[in-house]
Parts: sequence; structure tokens; C-alpha cells
Amino acid sequence: MGALLTERLKNNCPDELKEKIKIIAVGTNAMATSAMIKAGADNAATGENACVVCASKADIIAGPIGIVIADSLLGEVTEKMASAIGRSGAVRVLIPVNRCDNIIAGVKEAPMSELVREAAEHILKLI
Repeated sequence: MGALLTERLKNNCPDELKEKIKIIAVGTNAMATSAMIKAGADNAATGENACVVCASKADIIAGPIGIVIADSLLGEVTEKMASAIGRSGAVRVLIPVNRCDNIIAGVKEAPMSELVREAAEHILKLI
């Protein structure tokens, strides 16, 4: 999901903003981080401390809704990570993924590509 979102943002960012915007990818694991780097992230890091540090500096944080729920994403999101993201001054663009025992009522089922496209559109409007 992170790689797909990174790629969509990189490919759809207006030319006049490309130099001003930096996508810093923070993965919960090395595979996720690596995929986001390959998709075009400007910088990347992995793990809890990277998440806490980057959340405090971010303008926009995007990811599946599980990033603000401790123990979600099969246990990869720690309490510290969820708290840092939730308390960040950043705008959060959360993708409603109905997985890992987190069900978002009222949200239509949609392919991941559609959810990511909508998230990217929201982010591009914010910037």
C-alpha cells in the first residue's frame, strides 16, 4: 500500500511542487520500506523510533487506518507508534482498510488501488 501511494503521489504531483515536496517513507518492516524506496520515496526509515521521530516532523501522514491503532497490522504497530501518529500535528490521511480485526462501518468495499487513488487525491489537494 505504501509503495502504491508513493508511486501515485510521485506520478501525479504538479511539476511546480515536485521540488518542494519530500516523501519520507516509514515502514513497519524492511520489506515495506524497501518497496516505498523503489516506488520513489525521497528518504526512508524503518521501525518504531523512525515512526516516532518522523511523525513529530511531518506535515501529512498517510497510511492504513491501523497506523493509529496499537497492535494492528498483525502486531507491527506499537503503542508508541500509534500514539506518536495520533498526537502529531500533521494532517492524517487514513485509508479505510477492513483487515486485521478493524472494521470501518459505513465504508464501501473497494479495491486497494481505488482507496489509494482517493487518498493520493486528498493529499495532493492538501499540498
